[in-house]
Amino acid sequence: MLRLLFVGDIVGRPGRELVKRGIAALRDFHRIDLVIANAENSAAGFGITREIGDEFLDRGVDVMTSGNHIWDKKEAIDYIGAEARLLRPANFPAGVPGNGSYLARLHDGRTVGVINVMGRVFMNSLDDPFAVVLREIEALKARTRVIFVDFHAEATSEKVAMGWHLDGRVTAVVGTHTHVQTADERILPKGTAYLTDVGMTGPHDSVIGVEIEPALGRFLNGMPARFETATANPRLNAVVIEADEETGRATDIERLSYSLDELLLMPLA
Repeated sequence: MLRLLFVGDIVGRPGRELVKRGIAALRDFHRIDLVIANAENSAAGFGITREIGDEFLDRGVDVMTSGNHIWDKKEAIDYIGAEARLLRPANFPAGVPGNGSYLARLHDGRTVGVINVMGRVFMNSLDDPFAVVLREIEALKARTRVIFVDFHAEATSEKVAMGWHLDGRVTAVVGTHTHVQTADERILPKGTAYLTDVGMTGPHDSVIGVEIEPALGRFLNGMPARFETATANPRLNAVVIEADEETGRATDIERLSYSLDELLLMPLA
């Protein structure tokens, strides 16, 4: 069996600290073979930098996915061209820097395909993710049976539809972007693990990662406000998926939610 850990949207310094100080313990305790993390909010809540991405890779993240904030830091344009392990949604138009999929190779020779696509409901209008993801799967399936999809989308209905669209075609479909972990993890009838949203790795006493008062004020009075990354109650949200590497079917899915203290006190496997 092969075990994958996916870390939900990493937000700002609190999220980065959780990853830096907790990934090694998580890998050991949950017997993880490959770590994937959505890193598009890791630089002060908006975008990613080369320094941050390199540190994630050094700390044990194997592949980084993203979404609508991938270009928020200008240096990401050069970084994504040089670092194949950082993905942007595959359904950006042709000619955009970077790639939407990656074939990861484990130390023992096993392979895992990772695909990143973005939804269109209440999001920027990109190419059709339902068609693009099939092309990405076709390109990977000759080289691996295990394929993981991060679907970065706003609407629950669009995420659920993608799960059914890919049931039996990939090992797992998990949602990102809304920063709130859902409780609908399941293995679909044809063997695909599914979760609508993995949640957020960052400050949970917040409004999806930013300080409460400015965000609340926007709803109360409609006035513009500067949003800063919150700091209180940092938690790591993630999901572990177990798969049969011979068939590519998922055999188990488990949601995770840990405080920093819980990560630091995690016993060795």
